[in-house]
Parts: sequence; C-alpha cells; structure tokens
Amino acid sequence: MRVSVFSSIAVFSIFAAGVLAFAAIAFAGVSEGKGIFDSKNCGGCHQIQGPAKEKTIEDMLTKKAPELWYAGSKFRKEFLEKWLKDPKPIRPMEFYSLTKKNGANHAKLDAKAAKDVSDYLMSLKSSDVKAANIQPKSGPQGRVVFEKKQGCYGCHEVKKGAGVVGGLTGPTLVGAGDRLNPDWIYAYLTNPKVFKPVKDMPVYTGALSDSELKNLAEFVAGLK
Repeated sequence: MRVSVFSSIAVFSIFAAGVLAFAAIAFAGVSEGKGIFDSKNCGGCHQIQGPAKEKTIEDMLTKKAPELWYAGSKFRKEFLEKWLKDPKPIRPMEFYSLTKKNGANHAKLDAKAAKDVSDYLMSLKSSDVKAANIQPKSGPQGRVVFEKKQGCYGCHEVKKGAGVVGGLTGPTLVGAGDRLNPDWIYAYLTNPKVFKPVKDMPVYTGALSDSELKNLAEFVAGLK
C-alpha cells in the first residue's frame, strides 16, 4: 500500500512538473511574441487594447488595419502562424477603402517569430466570445440564410463551383473555416457592435432567430 501511495505521488509529481514546464514554454512564447510585436511597432496599425474605441465613421476611417484585441477569440492559431509566415490579403480592398485594391505589403516573419507572435495574439481574448458549440456545416439551412435571406454575397467573396463570386468590400470568406473560430462567428453575428461599433454590416439580432444565426455561423465556419 505504501509503495502504491509513493508511486502515485511520484507520478503526480512528474505530471505536475510536465504541466509547469509546458506552461513556462507557452508563457515564453507569448512574452517573446509580444516583444517582436512591439519591436516592429505592429500596434501602430493594430489596436490590441479592448474594448473597441471607434464611435463615429471618422474614427473608423482613421484605422489602418484590423483590430487584434480579440484575436485569440477570433482566429485559429494554425491560420495565424501560417499567415504570418506568408501573409496574403484577406480583404480584397484596402482597409475601409472602396476604390483601392489591397496589396501584399504585410511584413513576413520567419517560422520562430511567426510561432511566437501567434502565441501572443492567441492570448488576446474577449469575454464576449463564449463557448457555443458551433460546428462547421455546409447544410442547406445556413446556405439559405447566407444566399437568400441576407444576400451576404453582396460584400463577401465565397467559392462557387470552380470559381469565386461575391462582393469586394468585406473580408473574403474563402477559407473562413480554416481562419475563424466558429464560436467567434456566432458571437459576432449576435452582437457585432461589441467588436465593431461603427460599421455597415447589418445587426441581425431581431431580424434572424437564434437558430438561424447558429445555422449561418455554422455555414460560414464550414466555408473552404
């Protein structure tokens, strides 16, 4: 019995040491990532302190790049790390521009820096994004809301057959399933003004039922 107790204590100690070591490595990545983020003055374009600050259209138009204060709730880490190594425009047009096409002008990071910065960005969370068990789906319920009831094609690109169709003013939804956390999509659709208080996208609460919002979030989360 005594041996069994001692064995259990030893196993627990090894497990606890492993957890602490993993936490230390993760913290080091976040800390180093923040250092890289700060050294490159990424905060000069990206807002990393929430909540959202813009109150007028003029405030919105002064922004140079997407806000990142809820990046850890919005994005999938695998996407962030890959994108930072080889950034490609997510918006067809420049940020809040209707006339200028978005060029591939974001700085590239090497593999280590991309991992560390993505660790840091994933640490930036919003308490307004809660677990909602949104699962990616390509079923007809969400597609009907997306295509027929709301006409999301008007602003967002999506794949259609072998091609891409849709508007250019919003972020592309090609690859949205690889890029976005499904629970964030639902949180954004149900309460968009938390993330973007001044915007052109409709507020769906009241216009769509909760089941329709979930179907729409699942559809967007399933887009490739």
